[in-house]
Parts: sequence; structure tokens; C-alpha cells
Amino acid sequence: HGSVMTAYFRAAARRLVPALLLPLAAAVVPADADAQALERLFYYVDSERSFDSFQAHIDRIDVVAPVAYSVDEDGVVWGEVDARMMELARAHDVPVMPLIHNPGFVQEMLHDLLVNDEARARTIASLVELCRRNDFYGIQFDFENLAMADRDAFTRFYRETAEALHDAGYRISVAVVHRPDLLPGPTRYHKWIFKNWRAGYDLAALAEAGDFVSVMSYSQHTRRTPPGPQAGLPWVRDVAEHFLQYMPPEKLSLGIPTGSQHWYTSQEDRIDPERARSYSESLTFRRANVLIDRYGGERFWSEAAQVPYASFQRGGTWEWIFMEDARSFRAKLDLARELGVRGFSVWVLGNEDPEIWEAL
Repeated sequence: HGSVMTAYFRAAARRLVPALLLPLAAAVVPADADAQALERLFYYVDSERSFDSFQAHIDRIDVVAPVAYSVDEDGVVWGEVDARMMELARAHDVPVMPLIHNPGFVQEMLHDLLVNDEARARTIASLVELCRRNDFYGIQFDFENLAMADRDAFTRFYRETAEALHDAGYRISVAVVHRPDLLPGPTRYHKWIFKNWRAGYDLAALAEAGDFVSVMSYSQHTRRTPPGPQAGLPWVRDVAEHFLQYMPPEKLSLGIPTGSQHWYTSQEDRIDPERARSYSESLTFRRANVLIDRYGGERFWSEAAQVPYASFQRGGTWEWIFMEDARSFRAKLDLARELGVRGFSVWVLGNEDPEIWEAL
């Protein structure tokens, strides 16, 4: 698989050579140039925003990870990677590492897959064949809503897949849901998210079996929570430092979000008997600013969280938007450099503040 290795070494050279030259060029190279030493993985979704951003900034990306493949309880894998993106990636020697996930993050389906020897074998054979046919760099697991009770079964599945992909000359990584502590936390919400989203990952075993771990150090606040940062800097630090107790820094890629989150009141007949609730939706950086300007919102900066946010009223009801911009992006880059981790994994191309590329 010579072309896979060539792409890998070229990407490594793009990171390593600027770092080696930095002492010689300290007088003329901007302070952020040491960000080159961090491996830059960007997630890609099937949208024109993602494609346009990838096309415009491809020379600042080390690995592209398209959300591409799904698998069912029988181990049947389906999906595709955007052919236009693949053509660009090949032309620029950018390694492609597609994601495979349990569609809808359905826990029961994932359990059925994990305990079925034949289904796991079918999945693994399909992934090896997809890598061979498409000359992928490797595969990233993105299995979420993983039950605590399935921890060992998931580890077994990942090890089996890692062995098969490594034997064939490919890489493997895993995206893991955030976890800032060994213990669940103080509330029933924390107990629920611990048992269903966090405790199913054996961090040490996954790091040992695979090439790296992308920690989803975002979604600190979601539609299930009150308004708040997606990735407040102290919380991101807590998550990263917890993960580093189970793996060396060269195995950890720090998750960085680019989008914004908008909290509002939603009326839904299916919610019975309340029929309405507080809810949130994901927005692009541009859309967030359009809403803030449309409704005369006031912008703020949280020094503690190192993120921007805004609020405005609609019909007397307050709405909130917590954002990620170039300033908050730089703060997370600084943290990644301070911790000495492998690099960062950005969710997602196309949602970002355009000025983040100046930091890269």
C-alpha cells in the first residue's frame, strides 16, 4: 500500500519540517507557527459548506475524516465518500480516514452487533475491503450511545478490527465521548450520561490497540442541558487531562468544535403533557451572527470559558447562542500545544469562523 504510506509521510513532513525550522526562523515566523507540529484532522460531512471549506483550505489539513459509513446489527456496512472530496484529497496527498458509526446512535442495535461473532467478522472484512478499494489511510470508529455493560464487547470489536486493518497496512482510530472524571457526577443527568455515553469506553485498551483517540471534548452543553459553552476551556482541559491518565499524549487528538449552539423555546405536540420545552439547535458561525444581528442581540465574551456568547429576546422570551470563533479556537490550540498531544480533531468543516484559518 505504497500510496497510503506516501500520503502519510508527506502529511508528517508538513507537520515536522516547519517545527524543525522554527528555531532558525524565529525572527520572521508568527508565534502560532508551532501549531504546525499538531496533526490537523478535520471532519467532513456531505454538504456544500464542507466541500467548499475543504477545497479552500486543503493545504492546511493533514487528515480528512468524512462521515461516510454505517453498519447494522448483522454487520452489513453501507455508505460512500464524496467522490469530489476524494479527488481533491488524492491530488493534495491528504490522507482520508472515513468514519463508521451506528446510525442514529441506537444503543440496542450496537449491542446486537457487538455480541454477534459473525456480524463483527462481516463488518471487519468490509472495512478492510473498503480501505483497499479506495486507498484510505484507515478507519475511525464513531460508535456512540455505548452502554457501560458493553464496554468489554466494544473493546474486543475494536481490537479485532485494529488487528485486521494493521495487518493490511491501514490505520485505525476511535472517537470517544467526553469524560472529565472517573466518577459520574452529582445529578441523575450525570448518572445517565455516564452509563450510556461515557463508561462504555476502556480508554487505556482503546489507545493501546489503535493508532490514536479523538476525544470529543465538546458538547459540554447540548439540547438536553441549560444554555452554556460547547467547550469551555477549563472543561476541555479537565477532559483532556483525564484521558491523558490512560494514554500517552502522542495517542490523543483534542476535539475542537467550530459551530454554534442556539437555545430557544420549542412547541412540540409529541411532548405530552407539557407540549413545549427549552431546546437547542446547531448553527454555523455565519448563521449565529445573522440571528444575533436580526434580533438586536448583545454579544459577550466569557473570560472564564474563553468563548463568545450572545442573548436576545423574541416575544419577551430570552434566547441564547454560545459560539466558537477564531479567538476560542486559538485558546484550544494553545491548550493542545501545552499538553503536548498528537493534534486536534475539528468538528466540522464548513461551520467555522473563517478567521480560524489564520491560526493555521
